[in-house]
Amino acid sequence: MFNLKINKLLSVLFLSLILHGNSFAQLSKTDVDKAIDISSLEHPYLYFNKSEKKELLKRISEDQESNDIFRKLKAQAKVWMVMPVDKNIPIQGKNTRANWSEEDRNGKYSGYYKTNLDNAYHLAFLYQMTGEERYAQKAFEFADAFCDLTTWTQRAHEFPVIYSRIMPWNVPDDQVNFNFDHFNGDAGRMMAAVYDWLYQALSQPHRDRIRGALLEKVVTRVRGDYEFHWWATAYRCNWCGVCNSGVGLAGLTLLKEHPQLTDIVAESYNRINSMFNELGEDGGWQEGGGYWNYGVHTSSFFADALKRLTNGKHNLFNNKRLKDNPVSFPLYLSLPGNKSLNFEDSGGYGLIGSPHLINKLATETKNEEAAWYRSNFLEKGDNIFDIIWPRPSGLGIPPKNPSKHFRTIDWWVMRTDFMNPNKVIVAGKAGKNDDPHHGHLDIGHFVVYWNKEYFIRDLGRSGYDEKYFDEARFEYPEAASSGHNTILVNGEQQISAKYYKQPYDYSIGGEVLSFQSSDKVDYVLMDPTKAYPNKELKKWRRSVVLKKPEVTLVLDEIKSTSNAEIKVRFHPGVEVEIYEKLVMLEGKNGKMALIPILNQKFEINQGRHTSQMVNGTEKFKWIDYFDIEVNSRKEITNLITLILPVKDFEEARQIVAAKSMKIEKNGSIKINLVKGEDDFEFFFEMKKEGLIYKK
Repeated sequence: MFNLKINKLLSVLFLSLILHGNSFAQLSKTDVDKAIDISSLEHPYLYFNKSEKKELLKRISEDQESNDIFRKLKAQAKVWMVMPVDKNIPIQGKNTRANWSEEDRNGKYSGYYKTNLDNAYHLAFLYQMTGEERYAQKAFEFADAFCDLTTWTQRAHEFPVIYSRIMPWNVPDDQVNFNFDHFNGDAGRMMAAVYDWLYQALSQPHRDRIRGALLEKVVTRVRGDYEFHWWATAYRCNWCGVCNSGVGLAGLTLLKEHPQLTDIVAESYNRINSMFNELGEDGGWQEGGGYWNYGVHTSSFFADALKRLTNGKHNLFNNKRLKDNPVSFPLYLSLPGNKSLNFEDSGGYGLIGSPHLINKLATETKNEEAAWYRSNFLEKGDNIFDIIWPRPSGLGIPPKNPSKHFRTIDWWVMRTDFMNPNKVIVAGKAGKNDDPHHGHLDIGHFVVYWNKEYFIRDLGRSGYDEKYFDEARFEYPEAASSGHNTILVNGEQQISAKYYKQPYDYSIGGEVLSFQSSDKVDYVLMDPTKAYPNKELKKWRRSVVLKKPEVTLVLDEIKSTSNAEIKVRFHPGVEVEIYEKLVMLEGKNGKMALIPILNQKFEINQGRHTSQMVNGTEKFKWIDYFDIEVNSRKEITNLITLILPVKDFEEARQIVAAKSMKIEKNGSIKINLVKGEDDFEFFFEMKKEGLIYKK
């Protein structure tokens, strides 16, 4: 009987490990104390020691990429070495995201902040690589000026501006302490390196100047008070990684003088690990690609330093969620033309991931897809950490399938090829409306990208003004569902799962019901119904089919009252010409036609959003969109939209003339199209729950 109970207990424990295999045991101060031999530490030691520095110098000498980075840095240092270090701190504006005053607008404070921090950091590295004390002395001058700032937190994240922000997942609403922000986290991370790299060249008073600033502006603001910092438990927010990395690195660099700081090292490990646990099972990150990069990138500095100092015993790179999919998210969000998918508040401005970060992730995880992303997508490195974290060996192997469904967050990408701009890419998202920090009300939304242009686009984020993170964000067209390629029934828009000081409602949002991918066709079925209040829109299922390489068909199945006004909204990224039965989309390198296929009367109408940030210097702008509009005749309305490349309007007109749609008695739908010499057939079978695409 006893053995039976033990076996049952072991089975439960084994199942728990399977279900929660991405989690490490919580690290204690004692664990860190045992793992780091503090008495043997000798600066520099965070990212390399004296012995390892020889390898860096060899790399600079023999590797052209590293040599170019170093020669450029030395050339830039000629300016910094003769630059006067101003000790007169500019006035920081009171409303930095509204730009009301001259101090808000002129950028002098932020420029002073960045210049002193960056110059101290880069000159400290030059000192390490050259041994020339002139670099160390000038680095200290800049560091001294930076240490003289009253705070390393910036005004945009202090009480008057940030207090009314809607707090993200896992954060209590009653937040009143805002004395440590992500700027402070970055400053702590970089000044920890400055201290480590300059240590041997500085006098005791100069060391103490930097040490004191790290204690005052980083360590003592957080140590013992994690419960009063909202980002400390915001594990689905990039701030968690940025801030905890800065605190943890400050603790690591000060261990010789303050060995008791292993407590904040353990805290940083545990909290960053909890953030990594919130990466999706496929590597997705709900805040979007840019914020995936910010959180993972900054966390990697702490992960690297701690791994080195514990001889690999405590290695955050072994977190299962990170290790299994180190670069899946940036890779699948990549677009030909050095762009990335522009969802939520991030992306769209370039490929995701610094070269040195991808170097590090590929090397630590030995992931072939990461190595392939680095060698085929990213340019040469231009950062000192491209020297410290060199390229992985080997060119890597691409994924077998270029299409992807990120299951945890319900984002999806459908494509024929990663790198060919002549192949159409269709991408979209479902998931929950439960990220008030960087999320948009965009469930069921999709975009179409071809020839390095968005033909159907996402608006991206609005500027970050003083109201964008309050409830007002949902009134900005950039964040509201009306500003996305979604459905409106009698004007009803999507709602958020979280409002200011209101409880979360995790039922609000949508889901991907099916995702299928093959060499010839990809298909996704979304149900965004619960993203709406459901007073007007009773049910909505959206099927998107990509007949590779270029024909997209969208079927919207909408349940509403009869005679409801239904709008299928699209935001073009190129020039638009509206005709009675189709829309012509003209880009720089090609044309597409958007063709409604309906068995009832419809209209295509253009509109414009008004967009005005609460910012004294931001100009008003119009944002164009167009709607396919119908009035429902029955409880269920099916609207079908075809989007495909065409040579010209005449070819588009011929496709309209030749198309056919047959609705069978049981409600199944067959659509036939002719494009040149090619025939296309789409068949949707009626099931109990609704229409399902059949290959």
